Amino acid sequence: MKPYVVTVTLNPAIDKTVIVDKLQIGGLNRVQSVRMDPGGKGINVARVLHQFGVPVTATGLIAGAQGQTLLQYLAVERITANFLTIAGETRTNLKVVDASSNITTEINEAGFVVGEKEINTFKIQLAKLLEGASYLVLSGSLPPQVEYGIYRELTVIAKSKNVKTILDADDEALFSGIQAAPFAIKPNIHELGKLAGREMADDQDIIHAAREIMEKGIELIIVSMGAQGAIILDREETYRVRTGSIVPQSTVGAGDSMVAVLAYSLLNQYSLAETAQWVTAAGTITASKPGTQVCSLVEVQQFLHNVQVERM
Repeated sequence: MKPYVVTVTLNPAIDKTVIVDKLQIGGLNRVQSVRMDPGGKGINVARVLHQFGVPVTATGLIAGAQGQTLLQYLAVERITANFLTIAGETRTNLKVVDASSNITTEINEAGFVVGEKEINTFKIQLAKLLEGASYLVLSGSLPPQVEYGIYRELTVIAKSKNVKTILDADDEALFSGIQAAPFAIKPNIHELGKLAGREMADDQDIIHAAREIMEKGIELIIVSMGAQGAIILDREETYRVRTGSIVPQSTVGAGDSMVAVLAYSLLNQYSLAETAQWVTAAGTITASKPGTQVCSLVEVQQFLHNVQVERM
């Protein structure tokens, strides 16, 4: 198998993380520290994959001076980037961390407006990048005025290149995307409930709903449940995963780390049980970090023994 992954971020951002002693709504807040990172879910996936030694190309759309700054951040991290530059300006996402409670408040801009011409140009660019790839990761929000069906269309392009798609989206973008039967999806428990049209009462409800969705042609599903762990299943097996207790710092990037390490595990042909362990460890480690910092390979390896995997 060709160890090469392409990640797509259609609505990237500069993530600005500020830490305050105690967030005062409506009052003056003095900042302890500021951290700037390249942002967007696909970019986060690429950052983790790069740390894990997986050849990866981050692509998507960028605009303006902030877009160039984002590319500079990626260059510093030595991540291969091939973005389409369009008119407008790349957004800034503000993360305010309350040091007294470890609660992060996110304030995200909508992003640039993208026309049909730019989307069509990007599709052509993506098709070229997928030559020789093993996996395509589609994740994150869509810019204003971009049709919800874009992830479905990009999945079809990937299939034409014999590339497997991992989809991590929500709401209408997820509903539409699964119609093209991506290889894997990673809904959280709330997104799964929306897909199934009902609330999830327990693990058996989650498994039953996921099995229903797999009938659309999806081969693997990870249902993330925050501090409660995850359920991961393919056509043959189902695993319930729990982790040892950690002190959460920020959930930003935790799901992206899970997606990245899913691709890493698939490329390394891990069993589903091993994949469940690695994926959950990655999400947990990233959640223990402030701001938008992500897990490293060594950190995940050292945490694996804290992950309990139970076959259902």
